[in-house]
Amino acid sequence: MIEVFTANTPNGIKVPIALEELGVPYELKTIALGSGELRSAEYLRINPNAKVPAIRHRDGTAAPVTVFESGAILLYLAQGFGGLLGTAPAARAQTLSWLFLQAAGLGPMMGNAAHFRSLRTPAPYATERFEGEAGRHLGLLEARLGEVEWLNGESYSVADIAHFSWVRSANYAGFDLKDFPVLHAWVKKIEQRPATIRALASLA
Repeated sequence: MIEVFTANTPNGIKVPIALEELGVPYELKTIALGSGELRSAEYLRINPNAKVPAIRHRDGTAAPVTVFESGAILLYLAQGFGGLLGTAPAARAQTLSWLFLQAAGLGPMMGNAAHFRSLRTPAPYATERFEGEAGRHLGLLEARLGEVEWLNGESYSVADIAHFSWVRSANYAGFDLKDFPVLHAWVKKIEQRPATIRALASLA
């Protein structure tokens, strides 16, 4: 059984979506952001960074495996349960490339853009810097998905799940998805997948 410690955030929804796609049973444990539970001794043994999501995988044959950071969890699940990576070597390489781009690029850029936009005292340079980078990443995705159905060029993968969770929240960082018609259609398509519907409902 996999215990999922998460919340209804762009990073938090990735893991339930992946597990639903893979058909892997899991137990959802929702944690309130900013709660003391995140810094409890028990949770810090699972995720020393005191963030969500994190998982604890008990298979009954060895000590539980813990994984934190959403990208690492997605990769662990895809490798461990045989799916969402692509089959051809070129597709798997693209999956990893786009997955790591999300972890290092779109997520941090959108998160920082939203943070600096929310300040009572404006920080024009920082806001423009992170909004500009977030917009550039959205443009990269728009161009890629104008050429292929899924990011790895072969099949739906953890790279799509990772980006979907942030792209669907583009307004959080000041963007309107109507300005990215390909991305807008791609988000709607993923939102209609049964696994996505089930995962989002579990966190509602």
